[in-house]
Amino acid sequence: MVSYNDVVDTVVELFREAETSLGDDVISALQAACEREEGVARKILEAILRNIELAREKRVPMCQDTGLPVIFVELGRDLGIEFNLRDAITEGVVRATKEVPLRPNAVHPLTRHNSGDNTGMHMPLIYFDIVEGSELRLTVMPKGAGSENVSAIKMMLPGDVDKIPLFVAEVVRNAGGKPCPPVIVGVGIGTTFDGAAKLAKKALLRDITKMSKYEQEILEKVNSLGIGPMGLGGKTTALSVLVEMGHCHTASLPVAVNIQCWANRHATAVLG
Repeated sequence: MVSYNDVVDTVVELFREAETSLGDDVISALQAACEREEGVARKILEAILRNIELAREKRVPMCQDTGLPVIFVELGRDLGIEFNLRDAITEGVVRATKEVPLRPNAVHPLTRHNSGDNTGMHMPLIYFDIVEGSELRLTVMPKGAGSENVSAIKMMLPGDVDKIPLFVAEVVRNAGGKPCPPVIVGVGIGTTFDGAAKLAKKALLRDITKMSKYEQEILEKVNSLGIGPMGLGGKTTALSVLVEMGHCHTASLPVAVNIQCWANRHATAVLG
């Protein structure tokens, strides 16, 4: 049986983990990039790796932009929940803001009034999926503004399939050094305007070292841009390109590109 407090406590600890510790896949990709680079690019990657190490040792956020709270929820259809799951997650975000701590980033889009606790209209952003089983799977993804601001979506046409890699590279080129490269690139292809954006963000949860041939080909195109770590030039503009797809309307081809900085932060827990 999963309780309200179980969810609240879990959300707090997931944000603590995500903000202070990166996954082994990202660390290994950064280490490999460091070995390939030289000069300023290598120095930047060495500083990033040292930053990651210090954040883990001291249990403090690895970046001052602790992001907006994005949570993916997979709810088993056989699990009985006798409380408002959204309320529990929201309380967890409020507590995490105070305890981790997280920078209060959630503001009204027009007045720019800050809620003070990373909550507000449609915030935290929660994606609910009903799945088989009797477990509750929670994944938190703190999403910073530097990388989110340079993300893009394009409603392409069915005949534009071959242009998708060019569009992805164009988005990264336009971003330059703003998203603190080396970046991880999430790409959503198909479904609808909003569905493609969700796929692109969800792609960022995958192991970044495991790419298909198609994804590797796009990665090569992106890295040929030469933007490099922090936009100062080098071989490594992106660590990975991850693509998720879904069936779409016969007359459309939605393509979303969700850029993530080197701090590809997320953490998962299973309850039940």
